[in-house]
Amino acid sequence: MAANVLGTELEECSLDPVTGFYRDGCCNTGAGDVGVHTVCAVVTADFLEYSKNAGNDLSTPHPEMGFSGLQHGDSWCLCAPRWQEAFEAGVAPQVRLKATHLATLEWVKLGDLQKHAIDES
Repeated sequence: MAANVLGTELEECSLDPVTGFYRDGCCNTGAGDVGVHTVCAVVTADFLEYSKNAGNDLSTPHPEMGFSGLQHGDSWCLCAPRWQEAFEAGVAPQVRLKATHLATLEWVKLGDLQKHAIDES
């Protein structure tokens, strides 16, 4: 059983769009996940623009890869280091703590996540 940052069972992040490193709807991680896709974020237009400018365009559709592009309000498993960068830049999206993997805490402080939480902390 994977755990979230609150120490309880990791909950699903999103199946529409299907997210996660393993495309299982959860922010699970493992040895092959070098990006550490563990933060269940609810993306904003500001964050999507920030991410695009930082070299990771999450809003442009890539149908050949089955990716329709993210829009404001979508839930997505973000890389923990990218969330931390966005936090430091003042554009971090909100997070769902119950769907954010425990491994996130190697990159991000729990208190910072809690300040951006949309679920109970």
